[in-house]
Amino acid sequence: MNEQRYTVGVVQAAPQYLDLAASVDKAVALIAQAAQDGARLLAFPEVWLPGYPWWIWLDDQPRPALVQRYLAQAFTHDSPAARTIAQAAAAHRIHVVVGMAEHEGDQLYIAQWLVDPRGVTLLKRRKVKPGPLEQRVFAEGGEHDLPVVDTDLGRVGALACAEHRHPLLKHAMHLQGETIHVAAWPSFSLAGIPNMSSPETFLAISRTYAVEGGCYVLAPCAPVTQQMRDLVCETPAQAARLQVGGGHAQIFSPTGDPLCQPLPPDAEGILFAEISPAAVTRARQAFDLAGHSARADLVWLDGPLSRKGNA
Repeated sequence: MNEQRYTVGVVQAAPQYLDLAASVDKAVALIAQAAQDGARLLAFPEVWLPGYPWWIWLDDQPRPALVQRYLAQAFTHDSPAARTIAQAAAAHRIHVVVGMAEHEGDQLYIAQWLVDPRGVTLLKRRKVKPGPLEQRVFAEGGEHDLPVVDTDLGRVGALACAEHRHPLLKHAMHLQGETIHVAAWPSFSLAGIPNMSSPETFLAISRTYAVEGGCYVLAPCAPVTQQMRDLVCETPAQAARLQVGGGHAQIFSPTGDPLCQPLPPDAEGILFAEISPAAVTRARQAFDLAGHSARADLVWLDGPLSRKGNA
């Protein structure tokens, strides 16, 4: 592992909602800004391209016009949008992790994509199990969607949103020895919905991941804008449920310390932190789920996920 310190960034900004081309332009500007400020990796929120389908939380209506628009603006890996982002990563010599609604065949997936400073794809994955309401829009991923890959910065992996509440999915990732984990969240902007946790709880989940895995956790998060709210909310009750703001991006150290001064929940920007690979080594000398702290003789993953490093 390269022991030289380096800078990473997380995005707290809204996409140009349901407009893929305009959102890609904004992503390119953020990539350029991050690189200018010295970052070697920039992470975007969940389904940032072309935005999260907030209407699924507001009622049980099918919303066919919004669904068709969403499908038309979704991301594909063989598109001009993909080439533009890869070219931006190469032009600015930076790793980029993007969250998108990926369209393949007749399905949409909650997906994440890592390109390196050459514009080369290192990682593509899909959310293994979308939430119950998300299943109105998105299909499931599969056994190949828990990768951790080698990069110039160390080993990098990613999960999306509520996947971080699933102990076995997290364990499969921890066994692969991440240096950096991207915990992508859409926004913490929903109110008055039973069983929805607070922003503090979700940030605690990201923080816990860092401590359990002995790795850095980059937690990008996008605020909801008034334009997004106006587009998907049809009643005052819906508008009260989906609030403007909800951006709570953060970066956590392998000991769980927050490394950034948070932005206001409705503000946009990039948060930066310095990564020290030696801090990962120190954390795992104290506790290593894939090493001396493991008890694979008592508890283990079985089936396809056992290939992720469990003996």
